[in-house]
Amino acid sequence: MEPLPARSGSGRLPGVSPNLLLLREELRSSTMKKVAELGLGDLGVEIRAGRDALWAIVRRPGKGGLALRAAYALGGCSNIRTPKPHEGEALRVEFTSTVGRHLVSFRLQEDALPVLRVISRVTPSVPLLVPFLPRDLFALDANDDPAGAVGVVEAAQRGMNGGVDYFRLCKPAFGSVLYFQNFTSLNPYFIATGTTPDGAVGGEWPEIGFLPPTAPQKGRPPLDPLPAGEEVVVLDTLLAFHQDPDGDEAEMARRYLSLLGSIYRQIEPPRTDYRDWVGRAEASLKDLDRANEATIRHYGFRYIHPYTATEYPDSMVQISVLAAIRDYEAWKQEEIPLLAELKRGVRKFYDAKLGTLRRYLPNVGKDKDKDAVDSWYLYHPLLNLGRLAADGDHRAKRLFLDSIEFGIEAAHHFKYHWPIQYNVTDFSVITASRDEEGLGQTDVGGIYAYVMLQAFELTDDKRFLDEARAAIKAAEGMRFNLNYQANLTAWGASACLRLWRITGEKTYLRQSYVYLASFFHNVVVWESEIGLAKHYRTFLGATALHDAPYMALYECFDSFSAFERFLKDSGPDLDPAVRMLVSEYCRYTLDRAWFYYPASLPPEAIAEKSRNSYVDRKLSFPVEDLYVDGQPAGQVGQEIYGAGAAFVFASRTFHTVSGAPFRMFCDHFLLASERPSESALAFQLGGGDGRTARLSLVRTGRAKLPEFHVATPSEEAIEPCFRDEDRVDYIVPANGRVTLRWGT
Repeated sequence: MEPLPARSGSGRLPGVSPNLLLLREELRSSTMKKVAELGLGDLGVEIRAGRDALWAIVRRPGKGGLALRAAYALGGCSNIRTPKPHEGEALRVEFTSTVGRHLVSFRLQEDALPVLRVISRVTPSVPLLVPFLPRDLFALDANDDPAGAVGVVEAAQRGMNGGVDYFRLCKPAFGSVLYFQNFTSLNPYFIATGTTPDGAVGGEWPEIGFLPPTAPQKGRPPLDPLPAGEEVVVLDTLLAFHQDPDGDEAEMARRYLSLLGSIYRQIEPPRTDYRDWVGRAEASLKDLDRANEATIRHYGFRYIHPYTATEYPDSMVQISVLAAIRDYEAWKQEEIPLLAELKRGVRKFYDAKLGTLRRYLPNVGKDKDKDAVDSWYLYHPLLNLGRLAADGDHRAKRLFLDSIEFGIEAAHHFKYHWPIQYNVTDFSVITASRDEEGLGQTDVGGIYAYVMLQAFELTDDKRFLDEARAAIKAAEGMRFNLNYQANLTAWGASACLRLWRITGEKTYLRQSYVYLASFFHNVVVWESEIGLAKHYRTFLGATALHDAPYMALYECFDSFSAFERFLKDSGPDLDPAVRMLVSEYCRYTLDRAWFYYPASLPPEAIAEKSRNSYVDRKLSFPVEDLYVDGQPAGQVGQEIYGAGAAFVFASRTFHTVSGAPFRMFCDHFLLASERPSESALAFQLGGGDGRTARLSLVRTGRAKLPEFHVATPSEEAIEPCFRDEDRVDYIVPANGRVTLRWGT
């Protein structure tokens, strides 16, 4: 055998698998049987039957290609048929193998970014144990040699997040490709085999893609078979293509988001349901005020427990919750006494000697290191103080400005590259990095930049603007390693867009895509039904940290807040795929977040023991953790600091209609609205083209709901999809103007 050729950036290939050797031999000897040929833009797609698989060979003339395993077929494909395709299919292939009957459908989407979708189903002839299946994708050079292709994998699946592989085939210059395995379709496979797709999409160049999960061997084969006679989806693969393999960091990020958007349009996202966030906010407010487990007194002031009846008062917790209550108070247009109580004690966190907010009060117990601070913890309380200051709170503004210089000093000390944790008194590092690569809290620069922009807008001091610029500049080059904690990355994207609006420099718009690409790389782009996950929703949830095993509500709703600012700062220059993905994240947040509240889950779905105190199902506070792999929720605890979620969701998505017996709910942000008459309302939504939004009209008093007329700009009437005496629901275009009229 000839020597292995070089690959990009890593010298020679360290080795190849028998699967690569078999594929190469079959391609060289032309022993595969041609089944069909399809065209997809400038790509040719050949369907061929080999010794152990049905293959889709995708080529760009003269520039190499890909070999995608469309079906696993041990012993080869027999009795091949190509019956009439069903609606939406370009080709349907049926055949038999040693394991049973196979059905493979091919779908083509010929947009600017073409998409190939291959859905592979098998009906086992016997209860089928699955001890091993190989990866399903190989890059090919111009001679169809998988060992000769030179390329780079930019990003692969992390944990239980979306099953993505984003790579470039550089020599030959085939282009950039996003591989996506739609795990939602594979739920029956995971359930039957007792497996989870943890890190299942990735691989080592040039053998990449999906490694179907199988049970650990442990000296014996797996004992959970696919049932005989039952059809199951074993692959639901989507490939989106871009002709260009090159580009700088920002261009590669934008391309990732554009390719992901093209794929997103081809999958079937799950439904969402109306959620009464106003009712949840009222219940949360009541429990915050009355439940002994929620608050504690120190120095004569009232403070919030971070978790149920436990943990010391914490400045991030206190200010985050009170800022959310302030938003709700402004929305409700009614004073909330608890807010004033919580505000009174905030100054006690301030250390006049250091000139900064501390995490804990001066009397914190000796079991805590009062001088230790996570890098992001220094800035997040400032962000919420800045929000309060912009809202006219003079005491919040004073505390914000009193603390801002220390925040700048810390940034300068660490040269805008923050460690995980340090001593606040002397900046000595306690924990430097999160991994062997020496990466610390890589996205703190984003939230720091946002805080600096708040300071600039409060003072008009250009020094703060320069600080924001410096922090965003320092984060360049992180690519898909930028995300450390989801909400920090989201605020970084919002800071970039705000910088673009202030300066007019498009480099910041482009840099926002880097933050967003890293964010969506850590998003669960599928609906899990594994284990206890069947009781809640996971679609488009972001894992709390870059390597976290769970989704957390605090990071979830804080990202929602950041993206509200992002979308409201955007305009027609924003990439359409980016607008759609951000809007869809927010839309699904409103539905998924409901299940963090213990009363929304069956008792068996909640952990018997929690790391932080206990979970009380009667309290309207969320658990911190939901697991994509179906583990019990609430293992970390019930986070009272997550109570702000209900106030944020209610104040952003429910809209009071003055003088009307109803309020309006929409799961997309209203960019503009007007009241042309006493019984009419027109508003503009800014979601993705071709997507839909939920509009609900909810009764607020004893009077019956009136008759409604909902229409598009062309006056095309939209019929309700649900109606009872308390609510009427409509599905309306997510991007466009909607007119609402009411009366008898």
